Amino acid sequence: MRNDMKALAKTKPETGLWLDHRPVPGIGPDDVLIRIRKTGICGTDIHIWNWDEWAARTVPLGLVTGHEFAGEIVELGRNVEGLTIGQRCSGEGHLIGKQSRQSRAGRFHLDPATRGIGVNEQGAFAEYLRLPAFNVVPLPDEIDDEIGAILDPLGNAVHTALSFDLVGEDVLITGAGPIGVMAAAVARHVGARHVVITDVNQDRLDLAGKVADVMPVNVARQELKEVEGALKMKEGFDVGMEMSGNQAALDQMIENLVMGGRIAMLGIPPGKSPVDWSRIVFKAITIKGVYGREIFETWYKMIAMLENGLDIRGVITHRFKLADFRDGFEVMRSGKSGKVVLDWD
Repeated sequence: MRNDMKALAKTKPETGLWLDHRPVPGIGPDDVLIRIRKTGICGTDIHIWNWDEWAARTVPLGLVTGHEFAGEIVELGRNVEGLTIGQRCSGEGHLIGKQSRQSRAGRFHLDPATRGIGVNEQGAFAEYLRLPAFNVVPLPDEIDDEIGAILDPLGNAVHTALSFDLVGEDVLITGAGPIGVMAAAVARHVGARHVVITDVNQDRLDLAGKVADVMPVNVARQELKEVEGALKMKEGFDVGMEMSGNQAALDQMIENLVMGGRIAMLGIPPGKSPVDWSRIVFKAITIKGVYGREIFETWYKMIAMLENGLDIRGVITHRFKLADFRDGFEVMRSGKSGKVVLDWD
């Protein structure tokens, strides 16, 4: 194995990432070394590329970014058991602490000491990644590297979608980005009756209609009440999934939920937002904030669904070789793509 590797790093406090050469990471006794085959570009990576206010205060210069990946294990730490050299894998990008009440109780996704690869720690936009063996998720043969590289965002969609019982329910999803589209596919897969997904970006709505059996609605052109009437929904939607981070979308969701409706909220509004809490209280609405994936329950469930017919491959709209990574980022920044995958082979 070589001593150096190619990596995409944030080496300057300005827009962009730069192809760099770094030493191949050394591993500790409880780590594995993964040869990266494919990576997905995430919205978080776009924030880092743009070097916006959040990125500038969060991401250290010099960091290798990226956290969506698939590859194979090429080295094992001396304490690692249950994994083998050559094993294909993805992995959980949240590195947890071990001392908090949440972590000690097994609620790992709620650990306040969590750090993220590609955000706080060296990431997966590289030929090799060091990862704690605890975080490794082996890939069955039925899941190829391309799908393995987008299990992280699929996990966000699955965590959000499975927050509430969806069987026979009418579901409203606001935000037709890749995670919203995948959440729509999951909702249909697990038995939701009607699934409506809204946005003002017609390209993404068109993609949603191709990936899942859902009704895409451009709310700049059509009222949700008209859609409810067409679907013969008398009282509104039972479950909402807010994926956009847009205050107007959340307000619209609240207005179109049934009494006692439930909202799983993954989208992050910029800054502080005004909320009509009296409307939420008088409609007895439950709101659950969703962050990342349940470690590792979400992984088990999404792999099982993929093995049992869940098809989200259509959400991948662009594929680029590493040499063309800038094109991949520009496509993602355009808002006219689904998931973008980089090939590291």
